[in-house]
Amino acid sequence: MKSIGLPHFSGKHLPAAVNFKPIKKDDLLFSSSQLRALLIPLMIEQLLNAFMGMADTMMVARVGSVAISAVSLTDSINTLVIQVFSALAAGGTIICSQYLGQNNSKRCNAAARQVILTVLALSTLSSILCLIFRYPLLHLIFGSVSKEVMDASLVYFFITAMSYPFFAMFQVGGALYRACGNSRFPMMIAVSTNLMNIAGNAILIFVFHYGVAGAAISTLASRIISMIWIFIYLRKDRQKIIVRHYLQMRPDAGMIKRVLFIGLPAGMENGMFQFGKLAIQSSVSTLGTSAIAAQALDVIFENLNGIAGIGIGIGLMTVVAQCIGAGKKDQARYYIIRLAVYAEIAVSFSTLLILLLGKPAIALTGMDPDTAKLCFHMLIFISIFKPLLWVPSFIPAYGFRAAGDVQYSMLVSSLSMWLCRVALTVLLIRVFHMGPIAVWIGMSSDWFVRGIIFTSHFFSGKWLKYKVV
Repeated sequence: MKSIGLPHFSGKHLPAAVNFKPIKKDDLLFSSSQLRALLIPLMIEQLLNAFMGMADTMMVARVGSVAISAVSLTDSINTLVIQVFSALAAGGTIICSQYLGQNNSKRCNAAARQVILTVLALSTLSSILCLIFRYPLLHLIFGSVSKEVMDASLVYFFITAMSYPFFAMFQVGGALYRACGNSRFPMMIAVSTNLMNIAGNAILIFVFHYGVAGAAISTLASRIISMIWIFIYLRKDRQKIIVRHYLQMRPDAGMIKRVLFIGLPAGMENGMFQFGKLAIQSSVSTLGTSAIAAQALDVIFENLNGIAGIGIGIGLMTVVAQCIGAGKKDQARYYIIRLAVYAEIAVSFSTLLILLLGKPAIALTGMDPDTAKLCFHMLIFISIFKPLLWVPSFIPAYGFRAAGDVQYSMLVSSLSMWLCRVALTVLLIRVFHMGPIAVWIGMSSDWFVRGIIFTSHFFSGKWLKYKVV
Protein backbone atom coordinates (compact mmCIF):
# COMPACT_ATOMS: atom_id res chain seq x y z
CA MET A 1 0.00 0.00 0.00
CA LYS A 2 1.34 3.36 -1.00
CA SER A 3 2.06 5.99 1.67
CA ILE A 4 1.36 9.65 1.17
CA GLY A 5 3.59 12.26 2.78
CA LEU A 6 2.88 15.96 2.92
CA PRO A 7 4.68 17.99 0.27
CA HIS A 8 7.86 19.80 1.34
CA PHE A 9 7.72 18.56 4.96
CA SER A 10 9.71 15.55 6.12
CA GLY A 11 8.69 16.11 9.75
CA LYS A 12 12.16 15.28 11.04
CA HIS A 13 12.97 18.76 12.32
CA LEU A 14 9.46 19.79 13.39
CA PRO A 15 7.97 19.82 16.91
CA ALA A 16 6.08 16.72 17.99
CA ALA A 17 2.75 18.49 17.62
CA VAL A 18 3.34 18.87 13.89
CA ASN A 19 5.50 15.86 13.14
CA PHE A 20 3.79 14.72 9.93
CA LYS A 21 3.85 10.96 9.61
CA PRO A 22 3.31 9.26 6.24
CA ILE A 23 -0.32 8.24 5.69
CA LYS A 24 -1.26 5.09 3.82
CA LYS A 25 -3.41 5.90 0.83
CA ASP A 26 -5.95 3.22 1.77
CA ASP A 27 -6.35 4.79 5.23
CA LEU A 28 -7.43 8.20 3.96
CA LEU A 29 -10.99 9.15 4.92
CA PHE A 30 -11.54 10.99 1.63
CA SER A 31 -10.39 9.71 -1.73
CA SER A 32 -9.56 12.07 -4.60
CA SER A 33 -12.91 11.30 -6.24
CA GLN A 34 -14.78 12.04 -2.99
CA LEU A 35 -12.95 15.36 -2.65
CA ARG A 36 -13.87 16.30 -6.21
CA ALA A 37 -17.52 15.36 -5.59
CA LEU A 38 -17.55 17.61 -2.51
CA LEU A 39 -15.53 20.60 -3.73
CA ILE A 40 -16.55 21.09 -7.36
CA PRO A 41 -20.29 21.65 -6.64
CA LEU A 42 -19.35 24.08 -3.87
CA MET A 43 -17.17 26.10 -6.23
CA ILE A 44 -19.86 26.07 -8.92
CA GLU A 45 -22.52 27.14 -6.41
CA GLN A 46 -20.44 30.06 -5.15
CA LEU A 47 -19.64 31.17 -8.70
CA LEU A 48 -23.21 30.97 -9.98
CA ASN A 49 -24.58 32.70 -6.88
CA ALA A 50 -22.21 35.59 -7.57
CA PHE A 51 -23.24 35.86 -11.21
CA MET A 52 -26.93 35.58 -10.28
CA GLY A 53 -26.46 38.35 -7.71
CA MET A 54 -24.88 40.56 -10.35
CA ALA A 55 -27.76 39.86 -12.76
CA ASP A 56 -30.23 40.65 -9.96
CA THR A 57 -28.53 43.99 -9.28
CA MET A 58 -28.42 44.91 -12.97
CA MET A 59 -32.16 44.25 -13.32
CA VAL A 60 -32.97 46.47 -10.33
CA ALA A 61 -30.65 49.15 -11.74
CA ARG A 62 -32.89 49.42 -14.80
CA VAL A 63 -35.65 50.81 -12.56
CA GLY A 64 -33.55 53.87 -11.71
CA SER A 65 -31.00 55.31 -9.32
CA VAL A 66 -33.48 55.45 -6.42
CA ALA A 67 -34.18 51.72 -6.68
CA ILE A 68 -30.55 50.61 -6.93
CA SER A 69 -29.55 52.94 -4.08
CA ALA A 70 -32.31 51.53 -1.85
CA VAL A 71 -31.39 47.91 -2.63
CA SER A 72 -27.65 48.56 -2.22
CA LEU A 73 -28.06 50.29 1.14
CA THR A 74 -30.52 47.77 2.54
CA ASP A 75 -28.48 44.78 1.40
CA SER A 76 -25.57 46.00 3.52
CA ILE A 77 -27.78 45.21 6.55
CA ASN A 78 -29.19 42.04 5.02
CA THR A 79 -25.69 40.76 4.30
CA LEU A 80 -24.66 41.32 7.90
CA VAL A 81 -27.63 39.31 9.22
CA ILE A 82 -27.23 36.59 6.59
CA GLN A 83 -23.54 36.14 7.45
CA VAL A 84 -24.50 35.34 11.04
CA PHE A 85 -27.00 32.67 9.93
CA SER A 86 -24.45 31.18 7.53
CA ALA A 87 -21.94 30.95 10.37
CA LEU A 88 -24.46 29.21 12.64
CA ALA A 89 -25.25 26.75 9.84
CA ALA A 90 -21.52 26.14 9.42
CA GLY A 91 -21.38 25.33 13.14
CA GLY A 92 -23.99 22.67 12.47
CA THR A 93 -21.85 21.26 9.64
CA ILE A 94 -18.87 20.94 11.96
CA ILE A 95 -20.72 19.26 14.82
CA CYS A 96 -22.60 16.81 12.58
CA SER A 97 -19.43 16.04 10.61
CA GLN A 98 -17.52 15.22 13.79
CA TYR A 99 -20.28 12.83 14.88
CA LEU A 100 -20.24 11.23 11.44
CA GLY A 101 -16.47 10.83 11.82
CA GLN A 102 -17.23 8.86 15.00
CA ASN A 103 -19.84 6.80 13.10
CA ASN A 104 -22.39 8.03 15.66
CA SER A 105 -25.50 8.52 13.50
CA LYS A 106 -27.81 8.82 16.49
CA ARG A 107 -25.97 11.78 18.01
CA CYS A 108 -25.49 13.29 14.56
CA ASN A 109 -29.23 13.34 13.93
CA ALA A 110 -29.87 14.68 17.43
CA ALA A 111 -27.37 17.48 16.75
CA ALA A 112 -29.06 18.26 13.42
CA ARG A 113 -32.40 18.76 15.16
CA GLN A 114 -30.83 21.14 17.70
CA VAL A 115 -29.14 23.13 14.95
CA ILE A 116 -32.53 23.52 13.27
CA LEU A 117 -34.23 24.64 16.49
CA THR A 118 -31.45 27.09 17.36
CA VAL A 119 -31.19 28.75 13.96
CA LEU A 120 -34.98 28.85 13.51
CA ALA A 121 -35.43 30.62 16.84
CA LEU A 122 -32.65 33.17 16.24
CA SER A 123 -33.61 33.90 12.63
CA THR A 124 -37.28 34.35 13.54
CA LEU A 125 -36.36 36.69 16.38
CA SER A 126 -34.07 38.68 14.05
CA SER A 127 -36.82 38.94 11.48
CA ILE A 128 -39.38 40.17 14.03
CA LEU A 129 -36.99 42.77 15.47
CA CYS A 130 -36.05 44.08 12.01
CA LEU A 131 -39.71 44.33 11.04
CA ILE A 132 -40.62 46.22 14.21
CA PHE A 133 -37.61 48.55 14.26
CA ARG A 134 -36.98 48.91 10.52
CA TYR A 135 -37.80 52.61 10.48
CA PRO A 136 -35.46 53.78 13.29
CA LEU A 137 -32.78 51.29 12.17
CA LEU A 138 -32.62 52.58 8.60
CA HIS A 139 -32.78 56.20 9.72
CA LEU A 140 -29.98 55.62 12.22
CA ILE A 141 -27.66 54.08 9.60
CA PHE A 142 -28.70 55.93 6.44
CA GLY A 143 -30.42 59.02 7.81
CA SER A 144 -28.79 61.40 5.30
CA VAL A 145 -30.29 59.80 2.16
CA SER A 146 -33.16 61.40 0.25
CA LYS A 147 -36.79 60.74 1.18
CA GLU A 148 -37.34 58.77 -2.05
CA VAL A 149 -34.43 56.42 -1.33
CA MET A 150 -35.49 56.00 2.29
CA ASP A 151 -39.08 55.16 1.34
CA ALA A 152 -37.89 52.56 -1.17
CA SER A 153 -35.45 51.15 1.39
CA LEU A 154 -38.22 50.73 3.95
CA VAL A 155 -40.32 48.75 1.46
CA TYR A 156 -37.43 46.56 0.36
CA PHE A 157 -36.24 45.95 3.94
CA PHE A 158 -39.74 45.04 5.18
CA ILE A 159 -40.15 42.28 2.60
CA THR A 160 -36.60 40.90 2.67
CA ALA A 161 -36.55 40.81 6.48
CA MET A 162 -39.48 38.39 6.32
CA SER A 163 -37.26 36.01 4.34
CA TYR A 164 -34.61 35.63 7.09
CA PRO A 165 -36.04 32.41 8.64
CA PHE A 166 -36.49 30.78 5.23
CA PHE A 167 -32.97 31.67 4.12
CA ALA A 168 -31.53 30.51 7.44
CA MET A 169 -33.35 27.17 7.26
CA PHE A 170 -32.08 26.55 3.72
CA GLN A 171 -28.55 27.29 4.93
CA VAL A 172 -29.00 24.74 7.71
CA GLY A 173 -30.39 22.14 5.30
CA GLY A 174 -27.49 22.70 2.91
CA ALA A 175 -25.03 22.45 5.80
CA LEU A 176 -26.49 19.09 6.86
CA TYR A 177 -26.12 17.73 3.34
CA ARG A 178 -22.53 18.99 3.16
CA ALA A 179 -21.78 17.34 6.50
CA CYS A 180 -22.62 14.05 4.75
CA GLY A 181 -20.27 14.94 1.89
CA ASN A 182 -23.12 15.80 -0.50
CA SER A 183 -22.68 19.34 -1.80
CA ARG A 184 -24.24 18.64 -5.21
CA PHE A 185 -27.87 18.63 -4.07
CA PRO A 186 -27.77 22.02 -2.24
CA MET A 187 -26.00 23.43 -5.30
CA MET A 188 -28.82 22.24 -7.58
CA ILE A 189 -31.44 23.85 -5.34
CA ALA A 190 -29.49 27.11 -5.03
CA VAL A 191 -28.98 27.41 -8.77
CA SER A 192 -32.62 26.53 -9.56
CA THR A 193 -34.09 29.00 -7.08
CA ASN A 194 -31.65 31.73 -8.15
CA LEU A 195 -32.95 31.30 -11.69
CA MET A 196 -36.49 31.50 -10.30
CA ASN A 197 -35.52 34.70 -8.51
CA ILE A 198 -34.25 36.28 -11.73
CA ALA A 199 -37.37 35.18 -13.62
CA GLY A 200 -39.54 36.61 -10.82
CA ASN A 201 -37.63 39.90 -10.99
CA ALA A 202 -38.21 40.11 -14.73
CA ILE A 203 -41.95 39.58 -14.33
CA LEU A 204 -42.56 41.72 -11.25
CA ILE A 205 -40.23 44.58 -12.22
CA PHE A 206 -40.67 44.87 -15.98
CA VAL A 207 -44.20 43.49 -16.47
CA PHE A 208 -46.04 44.52 -13.29
CA HIS A 209 -43.76 47.51 -12.54
CA TYR A 210 -43.51 46.76 -8.82
CA GLY A 211 -40.00 48.25 -8.57
CA VAL A 212 -38.02 47.38 -5.44
CA ALA A 213 -41.06 45.63 -3.99
CA GLY A 214 -41.02 43.25 -6.96
CA ALA A 215 -37.33 42.44 -6.41
CA ALA A 216 -37.97 41.81 -2.70
CA ILE A 217 -41.04 39.62 -3.31
CA SER A 218 -39.09 37.53 -5.80
CA THR A 219 -36.28 37.06 -3.26
CA LEU A 220 -38.76 36.08 -0.55
CA ALA A 221 -40.52 33.55 -2.80
CA SER A 222 -37.26 31.93 -3.95
CA ARG A 223 -36.08 31.52 -0.35
CA ILE A 224 -39.38 29.95 0.72
CA ILE A 225 -39.14 27.46 -2.14
CA SER A 226 -35.49 26.67 -1.27
CA MET A 227 -36.36 25.87 2.33
CA ILE A 228 -39.37 23.71 1.48
CA TRP A 229 -37.45 21.84 -1.22
CA ILE A 230 -34.46 20.89 0.94
CA PHE A 231 -36.52 19.92 4.00
CA ILE A 232 -38.74 17.64 1.94
CA TYR A 233 -35.64 15.72 0.90
CA LEU A 234 -34.16 15.71 4.43
CA ARG A 235 -37.08 13.45 5.41
CA LYS A 236 -35.94 10.68 3.05
CA ASP A 237 -33.89 7.66 4.07
CA ARG A 238 -31.32 8.06 1.32
CA GLN A 239 -28.86 10.15 3.39
CA LYS A 240 -27.07 9.77 6.71
CA ILE A 241 -28.84 12.75 8.31
CA ILE A 242 -32.63 12.43 8.42
CA VAL A 243 -34.91 15.12 9.88
CA ARG A 244 -38.54 14.25 10.64
CA HIS A 245 -41.16 14.66 13.36
CA TYR A 246 -40.67 18.41 13.73
CA LEU A 247 -43.32 18.77 16.43
CA GLN A 248 -41.47 16.28 18.63
CA MET A 249 -38.26 18.34 18.67
CA ARG A 250 -37.30 19.63 22.09
CA PRO A 251 -34.40 21.91 23.06
CA ASP A 252 -31.25 20.22 24.35
CA ALA A 253 -29.26 22.83 26.29
CA GLY A 254 -25.96 20.96 26.01
CA MET A 255 -26.20 20.50 22.26
CA ILE A 256 -27.39 24.07 21.70
CA LYS A 257 -24.38 25.28 23.67
CA ARG A 258 -22.10 23.32 21.31
CA VAL A 259 -23.79 24.85 18.27
CA LEU A 260 -23.44 28.37 19.65
CA PHE A 261 -19.84 27.71 20.74
CA ILE A 262 -18.93 27.10 17.10
CA GLY A 263 -21.41 29.36 15.33
CA LEU A 264 -21.41 32.57 17.36
CA PRO A 265 -17.66 33.37 17.14
CA ALA A 266 -17.78 32.74 13.39
CA GLY A 267 -20.88 34.96 13.16
CA MET A 268 -19.17 37.71 15.14
CA GLU A 269 -16.13 37.42 12.89
CA ASN A 270 -18.31 37.82 9.81
CA GLY A 271 -20.13 40.72 11.42
CA MET A 272 -16.88 42.54 12.24
CA PHE A 273 -15.80 42.02 8.66
CA GLN A 274 -18.99 43.62 7.32
CA PHE A 275 -18.68 46.57 9.72
CA GLY A 276 -15.09 47.00 8.55
CA LYS A 277 -16.24 47.12 4.94
CA LEU A 278 -18.75 49.83 5.83
CA ALA A 279 -15.98 51.86 7.54
CA ILE A 280 -13.78 51.54 4.46
CA GLN A 281 -16.64 52.49 2.15
CA SER A 282 -17.27 55.65 4.12
CA SER A 283 -13.68 56.75 3.44
CA VAL A 284 -13.86 55.81 -0.24
CA SER A 285 -17.05 57.85 -0.55
CA THR A 286 -14.98 61.03 0.11
CA LEU A 287 -12.85 60.48 -3.01
CA GLY A 288 -15.37 61.46 -5.67
CA THR A 289 -17.53 59.73 -8.24
CA SER A 290 -14.72 58.35 -10.43
CA ALA A 291 -12.89 56.74 -7.51
CA ILE A 292 -16.12 55.26 -6.13
CA ALA A 293 -17.03 53.76 -9.51
CA ALA A 294 -13.55 52.28 -10.08
CA GLN A 295 -13.45 50.86 -6.57
CA ALA A 296 -16.94 49.35 -6.86
CA LEU A 297 -16.02 47.45 -10.03
CA ASP A 298 -12.74 46.22 -8.55
CA VAL A 299 -14.62 44.89 -5.52
CA ILE A 300 -16.69 42.78 -7.93
CA PHE A 301 -13.53 41.55 -9.67
CA GLU A 302 -11.89 40.66 -6.34
CA ASN A 303 -14.98 38.79 -5.16
CA LEU A 304 -15.11 36.78 -8.38
CA ASN A 305 -11.48 35.69 -8.33
CA GLY A 306 -11.80 34.41 -4.75
CA ILE A 307 -15.01 32.41 -5.14
CA ALA A 308 -13.36 29.07 -5.98
CA GLY A 309 -11.09 29.38 -2.95
CA ILE A 310 -14.07 30.08 -0.67
CA GLY A 311 -15.84 26.99 -2.02
CA ILE A 312 -12.79 24.88 -1.20
CA GLY A 313 -12.65 26.38 2.29
CA ILE A 314 -16.30 25.51 2.96
CA GLY A 315 -15.65 21.93 1.84
CA LEU A 316 -12.54 21.78 4.02
CA MET A 317 -14.70 22.20 7.14
CA THR A 318 -16.56 18.96 6.40
CA VAL A 319 -13.31 17.10 5.67
CA VAL A 320 -11.40 18.27 8.75
CA ALA A 321 -14.39 17.87 11.08
CA GLN A 322 -14.85 14.23 10.03
CA CYS A 323 -11.12 13.60 10.50
CA ILE A 324 -11.25 15.11 14.00
CA GLY A 325 -14.36 13.08 14.86
CA ALA A 326 -12.61 9.91 13.71
CA GLY A 327 -9.58 10.74 15.86
CA LYS A 328 -7.33 11.10 12.80
CA LYS A 329 -5.58 14.37 13.57
CA ASP A 330 -2.75 13.55 11.20
CA GLN A 331 -5.25 13.44 8.35
CA ALA A 332 -6.78 16.76 9.46
CA ARG A 333 -3.33 18.34 9.03
CA TYR A 334 -2.82 16.52 5.74
CA TYR A 335 -6.09 17.70 4.21
CA ILE A 336 -5.57 21.33 5.26
CA ILE A 337 -2.31 21.41 3.32
CA ARG A 338 -3.72 19.42 0.40
CA LEU A 339 -6.77 21.64 0.02
CA ALA A 340 -4.63 24.76 0.51
CA VAL A 341 -2.68 23.64 -2.56
CA TYR A 342 -5.96 23.17 -4.44
CA ALA A 343 -7.11 26.63 -3.33
CA GLU A 344 -3.83 28.19 -4.45
CA ILE A 345 -4.21 26.68 -7.92
CA ALA A 346 -7.87 27.79 -8.12
CA VAL A 347 -7.21 31.35 -6.91
CA SER A 348 -4.18 31.79 -9.19
CA PHE A 349 -6.11 30.57 -12.22
CA SER A 350 -9.22 32.65 -11.50
CA THR A 351 -7.12 35.76 -10.77
CA LEU A 352 -5.32 35.40 -14.11
CA LEU A 353 -8.63 34.85 -15.91
CA ILE A 354 -10.25 37.93 -14.35
CA LEU A 355 -7.15 40.00 -15.22
CA LEU A 356 -7.35 38.90 -18.87
CA LEU A 357 -11.06 39.72 -19.00
CA GLY A 358 -10.66 42.93 -17.02
CA LYS A 359 -10.16 45.44 -19.83
CA PRO A 360 -13.09 44.18 -21.96
CA ALA A 361 -15.33 44.10 -18.86
CA ILE A 362 -14.32 47.65 -17.89
CA ALA A 363 -14.97 48.85 -21.45
CA LEU A 364 -18.51 47.43 -21.31
CA THR A 365 -19.33 49.64 -18.31
CA GLY A 366 -18.81 52.81 -20.35
CA MET A 367 -16.48 54.38 -17.78
CA ASP A 368 -14.58 57.48 -18.84
CA PRO A 369 -10.91 56.78 -19.78
CA ASP A 370 -9.37 58.07 -16.55
CA THR A 371 -11.72 56.02 -14.37
CA ALA A 372 -11.18 52.93 -16.52
CA LYS A 373 -7.40 53.36 -16.28
CA LEU A 374 -7.57 53.70 -12.49
CA CYS A 375 -9.79 50.62 -12.26
CA PHE A 376 -7.43 48.48 -14.34
CA HIS A 377 -4.33 49.62 -12.44
CA MET A 378 -5.98 48.52 -9.17
CA LEU A 379 -6.94 45.21 -10.79
CA ILE A 380 -3.27 44.62 -11.64
CA PHE A 381 -2.34 45.29 -8.00
CA ILE A 382 -4.97 42.79 -6.81
CA SER A 383 -3.82 40.21 -9.36
CA ILE A 384 -0.23 40.37 -8.08
CA PHE A 385 -0.87 40.14 -4.36
CA LYS A 386 -3.96 37.93 -4.07
CA PRO A 387 -2.32 34.69 -5.31
CA LEU A 388 0.58 35.32 -2.94
CA LEU A 389 -1.33 36.17 0.23
CA TRP A 390 -4.96 35.02 0.16
CA VAL A 391 -4.68 31.26 0.75
CA PRO A 392 -2.62 31.29 3.99
CA SER A 393 -4.79 34.08 5.39
CA PHE A 394 -8.09 32.19 4.88
CA ILE A 395 -7.81 28.45 4.22
CA PRO A 396 -6.15 27.33 7.52
CA ALA A 397 -8.87 29.18 9.46
CA TYR A 398 -11.57 26.95 7.93
CA GLY A 399 -9.66 23.97 9.32
CA PHE A 400 -9.24 25.59 12.74
CA ARG A 401 -12.99 26.17 13.01
CA ALA A 402 -13.73 22.59 11.98
CA ALA A 403 -11.49 21.36 14.79
CA GLY A 404 -13.29 23.60 17.31
CA ASP A 405 -10.68 26.36 17.51
CA VAL A 406 -13.12 29.14 16.65
CA GLN A 407 -12.20 31.88 19.11
CA TYR A 408 -8.60 32.15 17.89
CA SER A 409 -9.73 32.58 14.30
CA MET A 410 -12.29 35.20 15.34
CA LEU A 411 -9.82 37.26 17.36
CA VAL A 412 -7.02 37.17 14.79
CA SER A 413 -9.30 37.92 11.84
CA SER A 414 -11.14 40.75 13.60
CA LEU A 415 -8.01 42.43 14.95
CA SER A 416 -6.17 42.05 11.66
CA MET A 417 -9.14 43.45 9.76
CA TRP A 418 -9.45 46.56 11.92
CA LEU A 419 -5.80 47.24 12.81
CA CYS A 420 -4.41 46.57 9.34
CA ARG A 421 -7.07 46.84 6.66
CA VAL A 422 -9.40 49.47 8.09
CA ALA A 423 -6.88 51.61 9.99
CA LEU A 424 -4.30 51.67 7.19
CA THR A 425 -6.92 52.35 4.51
CA VAL A 426 -8.44 55.25 6.43
CA LEU A 427 -4.98 56.67 7.20
CA LEU A 428 -3.79 56.48 3.59
CA ILE A 429 -6.99 58.00 2.21
CA ARG A 430 -7.75 60.71 4.74
CA VAL A 431 -4.21 61.73 5.75
CA PHE A 432 -1.96 60.84 2.80
CA HIS A 433 -4.65 61.28 0.11
CA MET A 434 -3.60 58.18 -1.80
CA GLY A 435 -6.94 57.44 -3.47
CA PRO A 436 -8.76 54.10 -3.74
CA ILE A 437 -5.52 52.08 -4.18
CA ALA A 438 -5.25 52.55 -0.40
CA VAL A 439 -8.07 50.02 0.02
CA TRP A 440 -6.03 47.30 -1.65
CA ILE A 441 -2.83 48.21 0.18
CA GLY A 442 -4.72 47.88 3.45
CA MET A 443 -6.30 44.60 2.36
CA SER A 444 -2.94 43.13 1.30
CA SER A 445 -1.39 44.09 4.65
CA ASP A 446 -4.31 42.39 6.40
CA TRP A 447 -3.79 39.19 4.36
CA PHE A 448 -0.01 39.26 4.96
CA VAL A 449 -0.25 39.63 8.74
CA ARG A 450 -3.09 37.14 9.09
CA GLY A 451 -1.32 34.61 6.87
CA ILE A 452 1.82 34.68 9.02
CA ILE A 453 -0.18 34.26 12.24
CA PHE A 454 -2.38 31.44 10.89
CA THR A 455 0.57 29.58 9.39
CA SER A 456 2.41 29.75 12.72
CA HIS A 457 -0.70 28.57 14.56
CA PHE A 458 -1.12 25.66 12.15
CA PHE A 459 2.41 24.41 12.77
CA SER A 460 2.07 24.87 16.53
CA GLY A 461 -0.63 22.17 16.60
CA LYS A 462 -2.57 24.03 19.31
CA TRP A 463 -5.73 24.02 17.18
CA LEU A 464 -5.87 20.22 17.55
CA LYS A 465 -6.37 20.34 21.32
CA TYR A 466 -10.04 21.35 21.24
CA LYS A 467 -12.93 18.95 21.81
CA VAL A 468 -16.38 19.80 20.47
CA VAL A 469 -18.23 16.46 20.68
